[in-house]
Amino acid sequence: MDVKNQSTGFSSHTQFLILGFPDFLEHRILLIIPFLLVYIVILVGNVLIMSRIWVEKTLQSPMYTLISVLFAINVSCTTTILPPFLLSLASNVFQISLSGCLVQMFLIYLTIVLESSVVVLMGLDRYIAICKPLRYHDIMTTRFLLLLMAVSLLRGVLFICPIVISVSKVQFCSSNIIQSFACENMVLLNLGCGDISKVHITGLFIRIFVSVFDGSLILISYLDIFRIAMRIIRGPALNKALHTCGTHLMVAMLIYTCGLLSSIVYRIGDAIPVNMQNLISAIYFFFPAMVNPIIYGLRVKEIRICLVKIYGKRKLNLKKLTQSRKVTSIQTLQ
Repeated sequence: MDVKNQSTGFSSHTQFLILGFPDFLEHRILLIIPFLLVYIVILVGNVLIMSRIWVEKTLQSPMYTLISVLFAINVSCTTTILPPFLLSLASNVFQISLSGCLVQMFLIYLTIVLESSVVVLMGLDRYIAICKPLRYHDIMTTRFLLLLMAVSLLRGVLFICPIVISVSKVQFCSSNIIQSFACENMVLLNLGCGDISKVHITGLFIRIFVSVFDGSLILISYLDIFRIAMRIIRGPALNKALHTCGTHLMVAMLIYTCGLLSSIVYRIGDAIPVNMQNLISAIYFFFPAMVNPIIYGLRVKEIRICLVKIYGKRKLNLKKLTQSRKVTSIQTLQ
């Protein structure tokens, strides 16, 4: 369906086709298996650790609450993208309306900004825990944490709304075929006609501002953390503090590196094949969500103990069930 704009004379598309990977159109059904596996791994890994954090009383602290929020954001972003894309792979033609595309774009970028905000809050939590340990519980209260999350959500909405509103005003007369697996800003703008430089600048400015501002806050906080830790903390306590900070820095570097790589690829544009762009975009969206539970599961001792406890209980229950069946079989034979 097209809508003709009387002032410009352009016929603007209001329905779009999601192709995903254009070079695999004849074998697109084969892409369902790897992307479905990715979705299952992300759901299982993130939900498993989230559920343990919510259940275990030993993990009821601001740091673990922020970890669970990060995992919830991972699941939300992945669920916004992958189920519609899997549906497009399973069907010959998958159409999405302009309004649906804009909603998906809003949710994708909102989760991206929230993810960056949560990473900053995790850095703040570590800063207070190490640099102001005696005041940690007085500062990082549940009320203060909820306030910070509300501010982060508001910031995300205020940053993303201008991008979505700007894109909604673009005339999509070039094509209605989305050669990607999601309605991203740059993907939709490539289908627009007329002067879209202002929309490009708006999106680029917000992306740079969020990345530079949040990255600078994390860098400054950790420079102060390492300075104070080296000066006043000694022995095992220093190793534990550096280990915890190192885990958070690994996650932060993973998120920002993937984001920077994806942004560079989209700015280069035609110099990189579409399928390669989509692959890098998939790495940006899904790789951190897959790896984050592994990083925290392996490096955070408290989470690792809880996961081992689950495995131990299941193994014990399986052993009891096997012994019970053996006893029942012997009694039946007798």
